[in-house]
Amino acid sequence: MSDSPDSLYLCEDVYFEPLINGWYAWPYLLPPVTGARHMVHTHRRIMNSFVKNHKLHMMAVKQPGMAGSEYLDCGEEQVADIRALVETIDTEHADLVELSDAVRELDEMLREHTSGESVEPLYERVPEPLKGYVELTMDLEHRPSYRLIEGLLYRSPYYKPQLQGLSFGRLDAQGDRPFVMSTPRLPTGDNLQLAADYNDPLIDTLFRARTEPMSPAEVDALFAGRTARGGLDYRELFTAQAPERRHQPVAEGVRVQYLGHAGFLIETAEVSILIDPVIAPRGETFADEVISFSELPPHIDYICITHHHQDHANLETLLQLRHKTGKVLVPRNNGGTLADPSLRLLLRQFGFDAVEMDDMEELPVPGGRIVSIPFLGEHGDLNVRTKAAWFVELCGKRVLLAADSSNLEPRMYRHIADQLGALDIMAIGMECVGAPYTWLYGALHTKLVSRKIKESRRLNGSGYEQAARIADMLEPSRIFLYALGLEPWYKYFMGIEYDEHSAQMVETGRMLEACEGKGIPAERLYGKKTVEL
Repeated sequence: MSDSPDSLYLCEDVYFEPLINGWYAWPYLLPPVTGARHMVHTHRRIMNSFVKNHKLHMMAVKQPGMAGSEYLDCGEEQVADIRALVETIDTEHADLVELSDAVRELDEMLREHTSGESVEPLYERVPEPLKGYVELTMDLEHRPSYRLIEGLLYRSPYYKPQLQGLSFGRLDAQGDRPFVMSTPRLPTGDNLQLAADYNDPLIDTLFRARTEPMSPAEVDALFAGRTARGGLDYRELFTAQAPERRHQPVAEGVRVQYLGHAGFLIETAEVSILIDPVIAPRGETFADEVISFSELPPHIDYICITHHHQDHANLETLLQLRHKTGKVLVPRNNGGTLADPSLRLLLRQFGFDAVEMDDMEELPVPGGRIVSIPFLGEHGDLNVRTKAAWFVELCGKRVLLAADSSNLEPRMYRHIADQLGALDIMAIGMECVGAPYTWLYGALHTKLVSRKIKESRRLNGSGYEQAARIADMLEPSRIFLYALGLEPWYKYFMGIEYDEHSAQMVETGRMLEACEGKGIPAERLYGKKTVEL
């Protein structure tokens, strides 16, 4: 395609960051109650620490291996900006601080109710911010608990689309982006930030321009009158150069493509299915190792999400794909527990056609089916039901995508094997030594968690023993090991660096050796991979 100054495409190296109160957004930051807990007990706490002792933070982040730690990566000149963010929480969003405190008060009240008698009289004592938004319950051992009525909370004053924002940047010369999980995204000379929520029509229009050009007048109109911060001009996001790589339709059979980290695209001539997409923008540094947005199908029939974590339910990617997505399939939810907010309700706030699937529930698709497979592990023993592996059968070919699944109960996989039969491909996540579960869930606790508990309950996937036993039962013809955080272009949210002695590399090495001994083709995936079935 020839270049034309009248046809502008979104540059392939443009990256997008959805923001919530200035922080990179992931699924637990958006539901009102979990969002309030993280705002107060993670964001405000870390920012207050920086304001009080910014020099300590500045020294700490320079040390190797500190990505993901609780130190802000900001300079001395940004202390005032961070102080302003804290003041905004305490003043403009004091109601969310009160909502967070109400969770603690409710927990304390229920911990004191040990008689086993009815909880009905306790409704009068529910803290004011939560009144009308919770159901009090008892389990069969007479222990009290509560259920958040999430549908009402999304329609309450506590759900604030005005906290949402959009940030855009371009990859640097090394193809890198700043780490996003521990530092708010302040306006800088290298980014463009807009005061807009995730339902703003700009999002779909802008990201459609990755493959469908706009005129300069249309670009100007899209950004006209908008409040923008940062030093990047919106015109710098566009180029007259059309993307060189385009989607190649499938003529026959089944094409399975690994897209990086936990992402897979499975296609036939009739249907396209995307699993856990975290699509990287294409910069010059890793241009040949990345399958980026321009190579995806013009329409994606189904996106399947395995669980809430930010490297699987990746809002950054999902919002960029919304304009071309049919349905989003998500695991069945517990229904209102603090640790397990509804992914279906969350995605529906942003216009996705999200559908829940229960354990072993089957969805017919052209030429086959999608099945939601039970998923154990990787959640620190919390009662999180929103998690599933995905089995895809098309044209008689069977593929299992089991990111982060851990074989905690071998009999479950025996039962699953009896239902599915032998596999053509099994992809298994082997992040066998994850962070303590409090790295993601600590803000939800209202009592101090001991170090012993933190170290015992980690976000672990399968090690060699667990993965090998799953493979023995499911009898795959081919095995892929993935979701390891190996690709350097994902360091901006993974923050992982391995060496040959890391447990993840040792355990996957053992798995590869075992597969070789059994004559099963196996591979530790990196970057991209295409298999024709």
